[in-house]
Amino acid sequence: MSKSVIIAVDAMGGDNSPNKVIAGISEYLKKNTDVYFRIFGIKNSIDEEIIKNHLKKDFYEIIECNEVVSNNDTPLTAAKKKNTSMWQSINDVKEKNSNVVVSAGNTGALFVISKLSMNMIENISKPALAALWPNKIDMNIVLDLGANVECDEKNFEDFAIMGSALHKALFPSDDSRVALLNIGSEEIKGHETIKKAYQNMENKKNELFKFCGYIEGNHIMDGNVNVIVTDGFTGNIALKTAEGTANFISTELKKALSDGFVAKLSSLANISNLKKFKKRLDPRLYNGAILLGLESPVIKSHGSTDYIGFANSLDVCVKTVEGQLIDKIKKNIIN
Repeated sequence: MSKSVIIAVDAMGGDNSPNKVIAGISEYLKKNTDVYFRIFGIKNSIDEEIIKNHLKKDFYEIIECNEVVSNNDTPLTAAKKKNTSMWQSINDVKEKNSNVVVSAGNTGALFVISKLSMNMIENISKPALAALWPNKIDMNIVLDLGANVECDEKNFEDFAIMGSALHKALFPSDDSRVALLNIGSEEIKGHETIKKAYQNMENKKNELFKFCGYIEGNHIMDGNVNVIVTDGFTGNIALKTAEGTANFISTELKKALSDGFVAKLSSLANISNLKKFKKRLDPRLYNGAILLGLESPVIKSHGSTDYIGFANSLDVCVKTVEGQLIDKIKKNIIN
């Protein structure tokens, strides 16, 4: 085996697994064959899907695990079950057998087990959950999206560095431009913690990114910045609001364009533009949240995504490794 990236895969997490997991691996291998998969889970179930998808033995091995973390398990309950596909796949990265781990399983369990199994990067006190978020020009990195309810100014500074390192790993030709999500763009707006973070980031220049001040929620998608920093409480609400809005627009547009002869005729005339618009709102294209701050990257695929979405999370895995995400964070983190 000589592959550039080795991915530890929790094959049993999320809806319709291991079906979508193995199908996602097969889909990803259509565009990149320089990857090897260490697949963790119930062997008989995995074997069935491998046969269906004609997966070649050159690209994988199966590590059997007798237990599975369910969506109903609490994080602490899941952490006590050491032979689950989730725990074993995370531990595989800790033991340096794999470069990165991906799971579509229980989010809380994934984060707790990851923190218990792996060390934090030196000088980082809290991890952050980051994800891709489309803007008018290209793509944003937004963090934290739920790992930390409360943050201090140092956490915000760390998040800016981690988010920018991720941005450079995923989009190496783009400059990273950081903004703090706030209730206004003026320096006097916001709570004391975010004001302190603003002053610190304004005064401490970092070669990894350009600090662009504050950004309000209604400008997240403008494309003027591409790394947006906030606490996990605010970030999670912003994310869920954006997801709900995108779903509402897609549903209502589909309804409007199928209501009556004239609407159908209009939709046929604009079919190309409508397909482009729908693709921009497709959440599968942005699948693959990243838990940052640990010694190795942990990728969280959405539990309800299909095999296309899971394949896209594998693309995120490869880019974080090839883009030397962890090295970039370590080099730039503030003491």
